Amino acid sequence: MTEPFDVVDVIRAKRDGNTLDPEQIDWVIDAYTRGVVGDEQMAALAMAIFLRGMNRQEIGRWTQAMIDSGETMDFSSLPRPTADKHSTGGVGDKITLPLAPLVAAFDVAVPQLSGRGLGHTGGTLDKMEAIAGWQAEIPNEQIMDMLGTGPGAVICAAGAGLAPADKKLYALRDITATVDCVPLISSSIMSKKIAEGTDSLVLDVKVGSGAFMKDRDAARELASTMVALGVDHGVKTTALLTDMDTPLGLTAGNALEVRESVEVLAGGGPKDVIELTLALAREMVSAAGKPDADLEAALKDGRAMDRWKAMVRDQGGDPDAPLPVAEHTHDIVAESDGYLSRLDAMAVGVSAWRLGAGRARKGEQVQAVAGIELHAKPGDQVRRGQTLMTLHTATPERFDRAIAALDGGYSITADKPAVRESVVLERIAGV
Repeated sequence: MTEPFDVVDVIRAKRDGNTLDPEQIDWVIDAYTRGVVGDEQMAALAMAIFLRGMNRQEIGRWTQAMIDSGETMDFSSLPRPTADKHSTGGVGDKITLPLAPLVAAFDVAVPQLSGRGLGHTGGTLDKMEAIAGWQAEIPNEQIMDMLGTGPGAVICAAGAGLAPADKKLYALRDITATVDCVPLISSSIMSKKIAEGTDSLVLDVKVGSGAFMKDRDAARELASTMVALGVDHGVKTTALLTDMDTPLGLTAGNALEVRESVEVLAGGGPKDVIELTLALAREMVSAAGKPDADLEAALKDGRAMDRWKAMVRDQGGDPDAPLPVAEHTHDIVAESDGYLSRLDAMAVGVSAWRLGAGRARKGEQVQAVAGIELHAKPGDQVRRGQTLMTLHTATPERFDRAIAALDGGYSITADKPAVRESVVLERIAGV
């Protein structure tokens, strides 16, 4: 078979700052998926994109080419509108767990195809697998049944057939210093989300020390690019920029975060987790045509909890089974009186990772019990000797490195600090 393009010409064009033609983009993604374009050639093209960028039309075509590399899902036959959420990842970010059943309580289908954690950011599937019997891998027929006539929400692994070009390219970007590139990040995320076939999508773009995007301007650029991609592909899309300088809630780990999520579904839980759950849920139900839904009531009267339990049971889990508990714990105590003025999300995330809550590379096992329980947040008054954090693990030999990760990760000051008023920093809507 004679190829219509030479990959060296495509690389050279982008290297020199030119706009790639739609046909060039379609071909290079397809040829890379087929193995005609080698990893070293795609790495060179990725670096050229990193350095030279892409315009909106190029990013849109690149995204579509990755969608076209595999299968897509179609929810148009469902009797309910569909709404999805994607988070760019953070520390203590268990929002999907209470969010999906809460939105489903208003007869909106939530196909939450999720991933696993890598590095300091936790993975939704890892958290859910702390529940006895729960299965991440379920067939498409079951997904459709759960969304159509079942609880209305599903949290599960995405099928291998969705955007396979992205999976191949992501692994390459990870080892070629081209991960933090807005055109490549946005197309990676949105190719999978658009391939899932949802009617509407809300993006939770984290900003701060524990986030992928440390800078608010960069986060805004990423969010705006992803929103534009969604709109251009016919998906109602909005984004919230949310604070990730401090961990979300009072837990970072797997079973610990499930426990906290259940507290939110029972009408309690930490203020910031409740706030962000409600903020994202409002975006989702509004996009689904139900802007007047009383979300707070559904958390308090048990409707969201009922959906949660039904969803867990449908995937083989026992929502009433006790969650696993760590055999070994270690307390971090305040060294002076004062106010906790800073609690660095990255430090807490790395510490939880070192305790066994996360993985350094794909395929590693995580501990369901590992993680960190927070007993104070910035702005709280503390006393010398008071427990600030409790570290949990099944392997106590991990404590030393986990404690070292927290060195310099929090501060106690004499004066009460100003604290954030809201975890939501900004909203970006499609145009």
